[in-house]
Amino acid sequence: MAEKGEAVRPPDKVLNKLRESIIFEDAHYVAINKPAGFAAHGGSGVPYGVIEAIRALNRYDFIELCHRLDRDTSGVLLMAKSRPALLRAQKALKEGTTEKRYFALLVGKWRGEDRDVDSALISNRLESGERMVEIDDDGKPAKSRFSPKAKYRDATLCEVQIFSGRTHQIRVHALSLGHPVAGDTKYGDREEQKFIKELGLKRMFLHSHLFALPKDGEFPKLLLSAAMGDELRAVLDKLNRQGPVGPVPRAKARRPR
Repeated sequence: MAEKGEAVRPPDKVLNKLRESIIFEDAHYVAINKPAGFAAHGGSGVPYGVIEAIRALNRYDFIELCHRLDRDTSGVLLMAKSRPALLRAQKALKEGTTEKRYFALLVGKWRGEDRDVDSALISNRLESGERMVEIDDDGKPAKSRFSPKAKYRDATLCEVQIFSGRTHQIRVHALSLGHPVAGDTKYGDREEQKFIKELGLKRMFLHSHLFALPKDGEFPKLLLSAAMGDELRAVLDKLNRQGPVGPVPRAKARRPR
């Protein structure tokens, strides 16, 4: 065990996996298709995260996270290679001029077409230390748009655009619609999701497939995309064989206590 405050060097297999996950790099930024199971950063019992591992590659004089993804969420994660690049990204995130789109497999049959959820969220800590988020008018504003892309017998694949970046936003907004994210053991009902687990889903089906920053001064527009992993595609293929209501897109809950 490392002493308190001592940096922990990630294993070589972790460094190699993240090195292979790089999908974009220029003079200002580096982006990876983050695998599920990796925290964005260390802390709260997690000895290291993506940012610590990228620093351990010793390739960059400066490298910082521009934003975060939940540990169980895969997809585009952007890091800045200079302070001006970091400030540019933080400004866009604060002003809401970024574009962030996810693929989420939701439990249940979807009715109708696009649905917006514009509900404030508040984060609470349970006695166990676990963080739970719920809808509360006194919380921080949060808006999500759910667009169905493929409808299956007992599940729906949605593209979700978020206009804010609150903790667990998609997961809680999806739950409020009565369609928790498949594989979400924090907010989803285990018995309700049993059929999804039997299809081989071993993680939460939430993937950040698109992230964009607008043009800003010397920085050109940045548009990044990340393909879904084979483990998620395999679940969709199995659902498709059961008899989908719509086509599979060609894409690169338990309530709070």
